Amino acid sequence: MSQSAKRIVLASRPVGEPKPSDFRLEEYTAPTPGEGQVLLRTIWLSLDPYMRGRMSDGPSYAAPVPIDGVMEGGTVSEVIASNNSGFAKGDIVLSRAGWQTHAISDGKGLAKIDPKLAPISTAVGVLGMPGMTAYTGLLDIGKPQAGETVVVAAASGAVGSAVGQIARIKGARAIGIAGGKDKCDYVKKELGFDDCLDHRDPDLAAKLKDACPKGIDVYFENVGGAVFDAVFPQLNAFARMPVCGLIAEYNNFGETSPKWGGKLMRAVLTKRLTIRGFIVSDFASRHGDFLRDMSGWFREGKIKHKEFVTEGLDSAPAAFMGLLKGANFGKQLVRVGPDKA
Repeated sequence: MSQSAKRIVLASRPVGEPKPSDFRLEEYTAPTPGEGQVLLRTIWLSLDPYMRGRMSDGPSYAAPVPIDGVMEGGTVSEVIASNNSGFAKGDIVLSRAGWQTHAISDGKGLAKIDPKLAPISTAVGVLGMPGMTAYTGLLDIGKPQAGETVVVAAASGAVGSAVGQIARIKGARAIGIAGGKDKCDYVKKELGFDDCLDHRDPDLAAKLKDACPKGIDVYFENVGGAVFDAVFPQLNAFARMPVCGLIAEYNNFGETSPKWGGKLMRAVLTKRLTIRGFIVSDFASRHGDFLRDMSGWFREGKIKHKEFVTEGLDSAPAAFMGLLKGANFGKQLVRVGPDKA
């Protein structure tokens, strides 16, 4: 029996901020799996800032989403039909089905999820790509030492919240930067950061200096823009900066080099700074270590997380546009279909 399905495709490449007309919702009939294939029903769709880069066709580490192509994204899905001996109907899997309610897979790249270990939504959150991004970027590039000061932007988000909590586990001070009093209170009171500052505060630079009297040893960069401007003068000699994202810059592709470019390079030299951009796949060999440590900390209550959920695939474009403006409070998810687990 045929099933109706929906998908959201890229209708046009955005100029500046994405707008509703850059997306198009399409209805179609879910395909029937062939030999060796499975049919997936999407339960959870992860929305992440990197997707803005996939909407553009400039040089990048990954191919752009083609015009009229399904928007890319990580998903948690249920196998609802299977002609593949490796997967049974009812299996819950981590997949990259993208922005659609149903998808066909040959099984490659699918990973089974045990619903008994943790809520399945965490597979695209704290126990998935965002969590591993925090874990590897901080520990492999930032290398925080006990007593050092770690600052992280977007501290209430999926990656930033994990960064600060891991820094605390490793004995470092954790200073967060987030948008608004509610987010800052959550970061301090619920997540246990030593302090959290509002990036909208006109006195951010001065307050950051007060919060970091011994300077900044590790800055985990998620944002860029004015937040980086406030952090930059406080970096200590030999400070490390893992560069995970630049959400404040994503809508400004093609602009000329920033006015502070020369000062930055001088500081890289005189302060012997380490600045390294990275993609989580760079550290694929660390996945086992990540799962062991992060799942353990999660079970022990040392790592907490927050999810920001919108309902239905139709909500994805507005939720994504809001994500780029900081409207989410925690990991941005779309509940595409019922979570029976």
